[in-house]
Amino acid sequence: MASRRGAVLSIESTSVQDYVKAIYTFTEWQSTPMTATHLAARLSVANSSVTGMVAKLVDLGLAEHRKYGPVGLTPSGRVLALAMVRRHRLIEAFLVTELGYGWDEVHDEAELLEHTVSDAFIERLDAKLGRPGRDPHGDPIPTADGSVRYPPAHRLDGVDDGHAGRVARVSDDDPEVLRFLGRHGIGLDDEVQLVRHGVGSALELHVGGAPAPASARASGAASDRTLTVDEALTRSVWIETTVPHEGCTLSEPR
Repeated sequence: MASRRGAVLSIESTSVQDYVKAIYTFTEWQSTPMTATHLAARLSVANSSVTGMVAKLVDLGLAEHRKYGPVGLTPSGRVLALAMVRRHRLIEAFLVTELGYGWDEVHDEAELLEHTVSDAFIERLDAKLGRPGRDPHGDPIPTADGSVRYPPAHRLDGVDDGHAGRVARVSDDDPEVLRFLGRHGIGLDDEVQLVRHGVGSALELHVGGAPAPASARASGAASDRTLTVDEALTRSVWIETTVPHEGCTLSEPR
């Protein structure tokens, strides 16, 4: 017998599925509310198209929206969104672990495949992969019953100098960042520290143990990996604290 969630997936258009997923994922790691303008940018469609689709979502009981206000999901909309997120992330995990895709290559493939496979396929895929808790980018994979657990992680632009932790998530919004980190051999669970060696000096992300002295790095005697941090990197990487440091100003995330 088909599950209620399976029935919902079978009757809704791919556009509806894409919209509820976009609303959910936009607010997943941040508190900024989703607006029609954000939706248009995220889905690369015209504002007029968003207006019509949001009205349809409201009529279907999947979204809540007041004129000029944010767009949110109803409980039914969240169920559908989590089902689509689960499909997308399990497919990404399969493409990386079983087919050798890079983590910068899987998003678009998963966007296509998530609409075409059955619930039975997704459940078997989950079992085949050992029921993974996260996708290749560190985003949590919802369970079959819609449960989802997020690590207590902070985005890099929200941590202070000296903060140390493990890489918990890298956003797939910017494939170039994923490729950059991949070229430097940096991935999930790597231990990193955000350091600044003096007033006015560049902010750096040090990977591994204690940072080597600048003189050693300049001479090539140090083998550690230290990257100069730019805005794209700080907006793409989340770290989970492993070693609290003196004077830390962070509050608990989420």
